[in-house]
Amino acid sequence: MDKPKSFAYIIFCFTFCLAFAVGSNYFINTITQANMIYNSREPHKIGATYMTYNNTFYSVVNEEISKVVKEHGDQLITLDPAMSLKKQKEQIQYLMDQQVDALVITPVDYECLKDSLKLAYKKHIPVIIVDTEVKDNKYVTYSIVSDNYDAGVQCAKDMMNKLDYANIVLLQHSTTRSGYLRIKGFEDTIQSNPNYKVVKRIECEGQLEVAMPKMESFIQEGKDFDVVMCLNDPSAMGAMAALSANNMLDGKFVYSIDGTPEAKEMVAEGKMAATVAQSPKTFGKKAGEIIYKLFSQETIQNKNEVSPVQIITKDNVQDYSTEGWQ
Repeated sequence: MDKPKSFAYIIFCFTFCLAFAVGSNYFINTITQANMIYNSREPHKIGATYMTYNNTFYSVVNEEISKVVKEHGDQLITLDPAMSLKKQKEQIQYLMDQQVDALVITPVDYECLKDSLKLAYKKHIPVIIVDTEVKDNKYVTYSIVSDNYDAGVQCAKDMMNKLDYANIVLLQHSTTRSGYLRIKGFEDTIQSNPNYKVVKRIECEGQLEVAMPKMESFIQEGKDFDVVMCLNDPSAMGAMAALSANNMLDGKFVYSIDGTPEAKEMVAEGKMAATVAQSPKTFGKKAGEIIYKLFSQETIQNKNEVSPVQIITKDNVQDYSTEGWQ
């Protein structure tokens, strides 16, 4: 009498197990397909065009961004406009044609990228500005720069503590906002004191190979000067090379902004008065992190980030590594 019930029970269990197996298989297949769809997404493409790659500051920024991009399995396209505004505009257009998902830009010119930025804005491509601002900031998603004005102020204050008077040469790059602010901070600090006088302004694009011959030409004019205030370390290295070639480095006070390993060595050796430390490592890392916050549609709390700076003199250079950037 119990056998039919046992047989029916066995049939029930078999049917239930079969249904469970089929259902489980469907569920597993669904998950697998979903994962395949997720993992088969096209990699994000990020485009970068810096002011120039003839400056290790930007190669360090790019390395840090590249680390973040590689962690996400995405692609970074890096281009070098070599200080050419025309070329940078063409590169931005090229990167947009490549359908990049974000743009990292260090503008060659403060005022002249409006059309390019506006087009990126219309295409909903986030723009991340690094190191020096653009005038048309409303088209920018995020920017990170140093406190460039304060960098100039710190150089001027250190000079005034060391010298009661000085004739000063300025090596500048006026078309960039960072270069303009650094020199302005310096000049604003000394302007009320007649003991400090600017005797020469030299436009050098922040490039060693431009600064060196122009400083050489100025030296040949035979004018008296005590201080060379440079917008960045490459221009300072050019100025120092010209001074050294003319046996004039001793007794001259060279100031600069960047904090390159080479400049820190010159400060440690007493050949350079000071350099103000920037951190391209911080810039690159933060820029990379911001890109992926934007991809995740996270809210950016501080759209315009200004990073504090610190002057490096012989008194505190031991606190900084001369092996690399900070």
